[in-house]
Amino acid sequence: MSPVRVGLSEAAIGQRMDRALVAALVDQGREVTRSQLARSFTAKLVRIDGRAVKPGARLERACEVELELLAPEPLAHAVPEAIPLTIVHEDAAALVIDKPAGMVVHAGPGHSEGTLVNAVLHHLKLGLEPSADSLPLLPGNGPERPGIVHRLDRDTSGLIVVAKTLPALEALAGQFREHTITRAYLGIVLGVPSFTTQRVETRHGRDPADRRRFSPDQGERRAVTNMRVVRALGERAALLRFELETGRTHQIRMHARHVGHPIFADPLYARRPRDPKLRTLSDELGRHALHAATLGFVHPDGRRLEFESPLPPELDRLIEELEARGRP
Repeated sequence: MSPVRVGLSEAAIGQRMDRALVAALVDQGREVTRSQLARSFTAKLVRIDGRAVKPGARLERACEVELELLAPEPLAHAVPEAIPLTIVHEDAAALVIDKPAGMVVHAGPGHSEGTLVNAVLHHLKLGLEPSADSLPLLPGNGPERPGIVHRLDRDTSGLIVVAKTLPALEALAGQFREHTITRAYLGIVLGVPSFTTQRVETRHGRDPADRRRFSPDQGERRAVTNMRVVRALGERAALLRFELETGRTHQIRMHARHVGHPIFADPLYARRPRDPKLRTLSDELGRHALHAATLGFVHPDGRRLEFESPLPPELDRLIEELEARGRP
């Protein structure tokens, strides 16, 4: 790609070079991933006055940075891998899976194997090469996303549907577009909300301070979440039910933080608890405390299907620990 020139103002003095550049590129309306920028730093394609700079260098003065953004590396076709799956429902058109925390849905930068897609291909005994029997692809999706209509974050457990045929893929994708899919999540949050129910409607866009995160004050897209407190878990946490009207990336995690009650053990949207006992529980959990508990949709044959998934054992144990600590 041709070089890009980015001005860094005095306001950025003292910031890490990589973070200052991400914020400046966002201001220019340019989309860039952290991995893409990291590759440019590694290739010495980020320069000030002709000299390569390091991502962790602190900006000492206002200046102009010249950089070249390398094109993302293409992802290969997904391949079958013998990974166990919890199948909730399967028929000729669709597969509903209860995904464990820690499993990525499809390959991406830093995750080339061990994904739900790899496991599904093995379960369906599909070959390595694309064929008439392969899972369908949505227009715009790469070969690493066969059958994928929606995603769950790596550390979110729970229900996800995979389409096995093109008509099923198109029917399900249409329901997601129209927001007619039923999706509800159970999440443990820090603190006990003062509300019983609350509807949260905000914008949704990349957070200029951290491109891994989303902000309710950025972007043009709308995000709507309905929250209900199921019960307090002692005095320091609560169990909430989140129902989605829209399905944006990190939507629940973003909105939980927005209302002042971030998801427990969420390293991106929550700070580590100050309380040492809560901090220990957070560290031991090894995931954030969000679970996709309900999934409902109209099957391509016209049936209305709805599935429920109980909380996984590690979240049940966390609830027990939090409630026990709240007892006198």
